[in-house]
Formats: sequence, structure tokens, C-alpha cells
Amino acid sequence: QVQLVESGGGLVQAGGSLRLSCAASGRIFSINAMGWYRQAPGKQRELVADITSGGRTDYADSVRGRFLISRDNAKNTVYLQMNSLKPDDTAVYYCKAKVATVQGISAMTGDYWGQGTQVTVSS
Repeated sequence: QVQLVESGGGLVQAGGSLRLSCAASGRIFSINAMGWYRQAPGKQRELVADITSGGRTDYADSVRGRFLISRDNAKNTVYLQMNSLKPDDTAVYYCKAKVATVQGISAMTGDYWGQGTQVTVSS
């Protein structure tokens, strides 16, 4: 019904930058919050950053000042610009969106996840 497709992961040296993208498609009525989460091996999935439809943002303390989240509402796309990357940023990064979908004559809201994209930062 709703698909989130991420791109932009890869291997980068410490201090480098990457930009992640996540595009939502399907029977979308509207998208509320969009965000990025990450999960490193042996650790729980954690919030990296999120952004409301109005543009209000929130960041994990570990990335504040280095990462920037943004979105293009016309394209149903959220971005994560990651600068000054550290080996500790190595993880699978997941996109999440709270989406209202059309169901007959009504709309229902649910959380949708992307498939994840690997980010590896070498020291």
C-alpha cells in the first residue's frame, strides 16, 4: 500500500559525508512525521532525526550539529545529510514515515518503514 525506498548509503572514511534519501509512494493521502533510525550490530534501533510536516526537527544528541534532516513534501521524500561521520555512525539506517492512506471514503494512519541502507564509516 505504501512503499518507502531508501538510497545513498555506502562506505566512507571518517570525517566524510553521505546523503541519504527516502521516497514514499503508494496510496498516500498525507504524510505526517518522517524520520531516520539506525541499528548497529548488537544494539537496539535508535532515533537519529525526525521532521514534522511543518518542518520542525529533532535530533539525537550524538548527531546534533553533524546531521541535517530535511524533506520535500511535493516529492514525499525525506533526506539525511550526514557530515563529519564517525566510525560509531556505522549502522543500517531506516526511514520511517507516519502516513495517512486512502481507505474507501476515509483515511487511516499507520507507520511505515523502509528496507534499510547500510552506512559504514572506516577509521
